[in-house]
Amino acid sequence: MKTRVLSACIMLPLLLIVYFGGNVLAIACFLIGIFGAREFLKGFENLEIHGEFAFVVGAAALLYAFGIGASQGGYDPSPYYVLWFFLVTFVSMLFLFSPKHDKLEDAMVMMVSLFYIVFFSYHVYLVDGLTEYKILIWLIFITAFGTDIFAYFTGYLIGKHKLCPNISPKKTVEGAIGGALGSLGLCAAFAAALAPDLMKDCLIIGIAGGVISQFGDLTASIFKRKMGIKDYGNLIPGHGGIMDRFDSILFTAPMVYYYITLVMMR
Repeated sequence: MKTRVLSACIMLPLLLIVYFGGNVLAIACFLIGIFGAREFLKGFENLEIHGEFAFVVGAAALLYAFGIGASQGGYDPSPYYVLWFFLVTFVSMLFLFSPKHDKLEDAMVMMVSLFYIVFFSYHVYLVDGLTEYKILIWLIFITAFGTDIFAYFTGYLIGKHKLCPNISPKKTVEGAIGGALGSLGLCAAFAAALAPDLMKDCLIIGIAGGVISQFGDLTASIFKRKMGIKDYGNLIPGHGGIMDRFDSILFTAPMVYYYITLVMMR
């Protein structure tokens, strides 16, 4: 427990990057995306499935180039994102013609790593670009990290009933409920202090994020089970690798972005 708490404290300065936003945040999201994808590809090597990391880096760079270019040029990036999806799918399948990547799974793992890790994490940068509601970017991290912390301590103190023993044996129903309620409470406190006019929306994001972030965690655990690994890496003591720490953000960032754009901005 001490190691987990210490590691969480060490990561707190990273929130300064969120505060500065802009290109600084874009670079951070890009690095998290590609290194998370690298851990993901590395895990699949246990199953004799090999992705091409250089292609993942290039595709991720293109995605951010489209986004930053649109932000600075003032044009709609949507057609370029559709183009990006096409190029990722098309080029991934072209790798099947290579003797090194002649298995269908090799193409699939590259597409999954780009869509699931790089594109999902890219939504943090997208929320930062929503000028009117930019402040809600903090809810991505409040719901993800807050849920994780409250779920951990609630499960540690009163957890009795296993949530998904075949996926993550230590998680409990009590911990899951505690995590969701903790996320709700933190988002309510955030709204009361910094965005009182958005209290209703913060509460909705809080409870939705408290649930969705746990699905993000469980999804990453499912992949680890299939890969036969305990952690994606050992970069962060007590947490594992990039994917072990940011897995829930991969789900909460798109949730916050699409809630803002499809509900709040309608």
